[in-house]
This record gives sequence, C-alpha cells and structure tokens, in this order.
Amino acid sequence: MTEANHWFSPPSLTALCIDHLKRKLVLGDDAVVSILPDIYELPSHLIEDLISSLPPIGLYNFQLHLPFQDLTKEDFLHDDSTNKKRKRSRDWNLNTAWQKKFELRWPNLINQIQPTDWQKVYWETHLQKCLDDATEKAILSSFIGRIGDIQVLDSSLNDIGLVGLTIQSYRKYSKLSYHCLQFGSHVSCLILQNVMCNTETTRLLRECKLESLVLRCIRSKEQVVGLCKLISQNSRTLTSLEFIHCTVYIDFINAILDSVVSKGVEKHGIKHLSIVSSSFGQGTFSLPSGLESFVSSARSLCSLKLFDSHLGRNFAKALFMTLLNVSSSISVLDLSENDIAGCFSYLNRRLSIGSHLAVGIGKSLQLLRVLNLRGNNLRKEDAESLRYALAYMPNLEDLDISDNPIEDEGIRHLIPYFAGTCCRVTSLKLEACDLSHDGVNRFLDSFSPLNSPLKSLCIAENYLGSKVAGALGRFLSTSIEVLDAAGIDLHPIGFQELQSTLITTEKFKLVKINISKNRGGIETAHFLSKLLLQTPELVDVNASNNSMPIESLPIISSALKLAKGKLQHLDLTGHRWDYKPEHASLLAEFVYNGKSILILPLLLATAAPYDHDP
Repeated sequence: MTEANHWFSPPSLTALCIDHLKRKLVLGDDAVVSILPDIYELPSHLIEDLISSLPPIGLYNFQLHLPFQDLTKEDFLHDDSTNKKRKRSRDWNLNTAWQKKFELRWPNLINQIQPTDWQKVYWETHLQKCLDDATEKAILSSFIGRIGDIQVLDSSLNDIGLVGLTIQSYRKYSKLSYHCLQFGSHVSCLILQNVMCNTETTRLLRECKLESLVLRCIRSKEQVVGLCKLISQNSRTLTSLEFIHCTVYIDFINAILDSVVSKGVEKHGIKHLSIVSSSFGQGTFSLPSGLESFVSSARSLCSLKLFDSHLGRNFAKALFMTLLNVSSSISVLDLSENDIAGCFSYLNRRLSIGSHLAVGIGKSLQLLRVLNLRGNNLRKEDAESLRYALAYMPNLEDLDISDNPIEDEGIRHLIPYFAGTCCRVTSLKLEACDLSHDGVNRFLDSFSPLNSPLKSLCIAENYLGSKVAGALGRFLSTSIEVLDAAGIDLHPIGFQELQSTLITTEKFKLVKINISKNRGGIETAHFLSKLLLQTPELVDVNASNNSMPIESLPIISSALKLAKGKLQHLDLTGHRWDYKPEHASLLAEFVYNGKSILILPLLLATAAPYDHDP
C-alpha cells in the first residue's frame, strides 16, 4: 500500500450515492423527482446525511415534494399511518437545517431574527438581495431591456448551490425572473426602489403573498401606477406600508387608497402606515383628502408614522380632528421631526367647551398608547394645550416630547397631568427641552414614591447643574426603572449630593441608568459604589465621559465584588487612564455570558483577551 493510499481511502458507496443524489436534487432532475417517494423511505440516518450535505437549492427541491407535512399538536391525538409519515419530517429537523444554512450565509443577521420558519426567511432574504443587486443595474441610465432578464450575481448562485452549470442551465438560473417566480411563494416582506415599481415587476412577484412592503424614492406618476398594481395584487394580505424619501402628492394617496381596498370592501386592512423623510408636495398645507379617507377607512390601523415629512400645524390639526371622529385601533402615532406648533390649541378649546368627553368622541385617540412629538418646535404655550389634549388619550403609556423648547413654564403646565390619578404614562422623554433645575425639581418632586406609574424617564441634554441632584436622588425612591440623565452637568458636587440620598438601606428598582457626560470626576465612582449596593436589579450603567481618574477603577471594582447583583454592562469609556498590569485582570474577574461587564477605554480594551464590546 502506498503512502497516498494509506492516507486517502476511497469514498464509500453510501457517500457516492449521496453525492449523486445531491447533484440531481440541485438541478431538480425529473428522474430524481420520480424516485423521491422511495428516497423519503430511506433509513433516518441516511436521510439526515443527505439533508446535511445538500446546498439550499437541493434542500428546497427535496422539501418541495414532501408527501406529508410537519407534525402538529393535533397529530399526536391520532396514531394512524398518515401521522406516522408526518412524524418523520419532524425527525429530520428540516427547520434546523435551514437555520444552519441561513447562519452560514448571513452570520451577522442570525442574532437579529427569531423566525419560526427558517426556509421562508432564507428565501425572503435571498430574493431581497437579488432584487437589490438588480436595482443597481436597472437604475443606470444606460440600462435597456427587461428587469426579469437581469442576471443575478454569480456569488448569489454559488451561495444557493448552483455551481458548475452548463451554458443553457446558467441562462435559466441566472435570470432574476427565475428567482422571483421560484422562491416568491416564501416571500411576505420586501423593500423596493422606485425603478422596480412597474407592471413587469408586478408579474415577477405574482407568487408573493406580501404582508409588508417598503417603498423608496417613489416620485413619478408612472412609478405610482406600477406600485398600485403591486398593492392591488396583494390587497388581501398586505398589512404594512412604508414610504421613504417619496413625494406623496395628493393623487398618490388617492391611488394608494384605491389599491389597498379589496373589491366589494369599504374598509382596508392596513395595520401600519409610515411616511418617512418624504414630502406631500408643494402647496399641501392641510391633510390631503386621500390620507383623510385612508385613516377614516382603516378598520384595523394600529400604527401611523409621519416622521420628518415637512408637516405643518394645519396638517397635524386636521389629522387629530380626523382621529377624533373615526373609530380605529391606532395605538402608535409618530409625528416627530416636523413643525406642528399650535396644532393642539384646537383640542384645548374643544375640551374647554364641555366638561367631559362626549361618548364616542375620539375613539381612536382613546386607544393611543405611544405618541412621539419629538423635534416639532413645540413651545411653552403648546405644552399647555398638550396638557388638555392628553385628556383625549387616557391609555397613553409612552410620550416623547424631546427636542422641543418648552422651557420650565412648559413643564410646569404638564405637571398637573402627570401628577393626576388618570395618568398612565410609564415612559417619558424630555431630552433637550431647554429645562433648568427649577422646572425639573418641581417636576420630579411631583411624583409620589407610592403610586407613580412612571417607569422610564429621560431628562438628558438639559443644562440642570448640581442643584437638581437632591430632587433626582429623591426620585430614585419611586418606581423608576430606567433613568437617562446624560449631559445635565452634575459635576462633582452634584454626585456628592446624590450620594447623600443613598445613605439609607433602601433598595431601588433601577434596571438601567445613564449618567454619562456629567464631568463628575472621582465622585462619579463614589456614587456608583453606593448605587450598586442598593439596586439589586440593575443591569446596565453608562458612566462614560465623566472625567474620572484611574483611581476610580478600584473603587468601582470593590463595589462590584460586594454587590453581587445582575449587572451586565458598565460603560467607563471616554477616560484617559494610565493602566497598571493588575488592572487587566478586572476584565476576567467580572464577566457575564462570556463577556466582561466592564467596558473600559480603548487602551486597555485593545490589549485585553476578552470580548468586552458594548
């Protein structure tokens, strides 16, 4: 026996057979299809070997002709031969096989999704990539021809297992049309650029049952015509529409409304409508009639987002008037990054006319749970009107009025609402609202430690100074779980004041706190050392950029040893520290799920053997 034969034994007959079936299944060979029923009857270990060796297109063809479905709970109640067959498909772990293939191709996406059907998400992601690549070619001014004839990248063909093709096979499998028609039945979510909105694309995607559709840069009437055909084709399944960087002129909205309504049905089934960073066209100062009709005919609209779309006061006023007079299930309303100052004055006057809300008035607003008014140039008089407008929203839980110059007088107008027994808001954002310590102190002291509903508060990027520390410390005794106090200029004296509020043995409910950018020096570390001992549920702390010296590190590490809590992240970046060798061991000492709890400045991070990225 030669040395080569000693090290390289010939493949087994089983391996040769599996390799032969693999090649046939990749191309969907008719002869293999005819014998698939016999292949399905092979012993489980051989089937598993075959499944593990198949590329995605081979596994697709293998699963396409299954004579039975995965076992359901109801199948366990019976034990006939049919159910015994169904049981085998689950034994093969086909869903797990698809998960592994997805992870192999898109390792950076695997932790961002948790689907129940991994084959569906695999082909959905594959087709999206094919469409994105085709868009880059179709958008060129030099492009001439049919979109369906655009060739997908060779790398995409290789990824699904279409390699070593004949010229004839390559011509078939490399066309975008093949991938759309072959895998479209697995696709329910797509993102399309304007160039893809035409009649041809509608035909290419006829196998899809779209539930979510994101459109980018739709601006011409021709593109709207093609888009409407696609929407009409999926009107019975479509529940989410999002327009990004589009010109949403009046006829656009009217056409979209006609498309989403199924024949013979007066109301549509869209649950989520988003118009982001778009324009409603020149001269549109009020709510377009099409959008008003869209909202009015929404039997199940849950989310309406009109973010950064150049909306004005009259537009927002008309929208709220519409919501007052229709009945829908809207729970999320996002009007952020517009300019709607003065829009709430109408609601203020309307409420002042009657002593209470009329029955049936404002049904949609009564179900509202999330309201985002960030960056709308709201001022103190708007805050006063907002207080009355909030009476129409008794179930509101999340309110964001950040980046609005409401000032102290504005926050004082809102205090009666938040201190009232009817307020259910659990999350409030007041970032960058031109507040001072005087207004914030009054606001914080208005919350009762016993019955405050507030769980999350952001007062970041307001120049409050150290004089807010006392009220902030007392506020920790409430039910607050998430606190963002970044960039409020506490300074060392402010952190000292905070420490004085932690002298008691009281346990706080904090889960997450951000005290970054407060220039607290070593007093930041002393505050943290006490806070860690009194917050057993604390998970995340951001104390970066606080001008802390290196002497802060042993203070914090000593507190971590004593606390023995649930902390997972402690951000101490943004400090210039000269390290000693013994400091490196801290990364290995404090670890959660294999990662260091401490997130230290770059100098130590680059030399550390542990993964401690945030």
